[in-house]
Amino acid sequence: WAHAHGRVDQSFFTPWHAVFYAGYAAVASALVASLLRNRARGYPWHRALPAGYGLSLLGALIFGVGGVGDMIWHMLFGIEAGVEALLSPTHLALGLGLGLIVTGPLRAASRPPQPASGWAAQVLMPLALASTLSVLTFFTMYAHPMVHPAASAGRPYAGSETMGVASILLQTGLLMGTILFAVRFWTLPAGALSLTVTLNAGAMGFLNPHGGYPLALVAAAGTAGLLADLLRAQLRPTVARPAAWRLFAFAVPAAFYLCYFLALKLTEGIAWSIHFWTGSILLAGIAGWLLSYLLLPPRSVEVQSPR
Repeated sequence: WAHAHGRVDQSFFTPWHAVFYAGYAAVASALVASLLRNRARGYPWHRALPAGYGLSLLGALIFGVGGVGDMIWHMLFGIEAGVEALLSPTHLALGLGLGLIVTGPLRAASRPPQPASGWAAQVLMPLALASTLSVLTFFTMYAHPMVHPAASAGRPYAGSETMGVASILLQTGLLMGTILFAVRFWTLPAGALSLTVTLNAGAMGFLNPHGGYPLALVAAAGTAGLLADLLRAQLRPTVARPAAWRLFAFAVPAAFYLCYFLALKLTEGIAWSIHFWTGSILLAGIAGWLLSYLLLPPRSVEVQSPR
């Protein structure tokens, strides 16, 4: 946020870094405390953390090393400006560490015994999904339609059509990759997709450097999240129902960007032609449909050799 809104200077020691690293210190301390407490109870080192959180501890280590490297990098080369902050090697190391940390609950949910269903037992699942998706979308915010609404009539950009469609396709891949992976391998509680999509969109809205907070677009994303949950409940996309799986993968991103463009139409207006923005909705659906084949390939056809 600080980089996007020009609130940084040439010093590493800023309030923004203080908040960022304080949050890291709290999480890392909790992981280390859990490790030492369970070790004191007699657990071996490799079982001293709850299942799935070993990589989170590794992520905390990578994050810590990346933080020291980031300080040295800034001292040597100065503070990054704009998109540079997302591509800096030390910041990418921080992103890797952060990704390993926040995916701990997802790995834990994959380990036996299987977690009980319902919000009480699985509240961490949608929060972890939203955090994982947000790490991905944060580092690609330069091509995100919530941050840079290229189709908006109130915010013209040079070459907005090509960049706008590219951002829709990229973010569709990240969104549907996360959703399809979750639906494929875990039992999600009701409302999980709504919470995941809304939290991510709400967070990305704060990174919009053009004008005020895009409340209408965030509300549209929340509506799309509700539709995603309804589609999941009605279609029941599973391995045993490949047709429903393909339809779900197409319908969710198509619904997301239909809501997105309707929100733009009702607020700021759409600068693109109807051919462009309706085609973008279909392209998003097609991208989701193609991704569905990666997580659920077609059933192989056994070819018998001729006798």
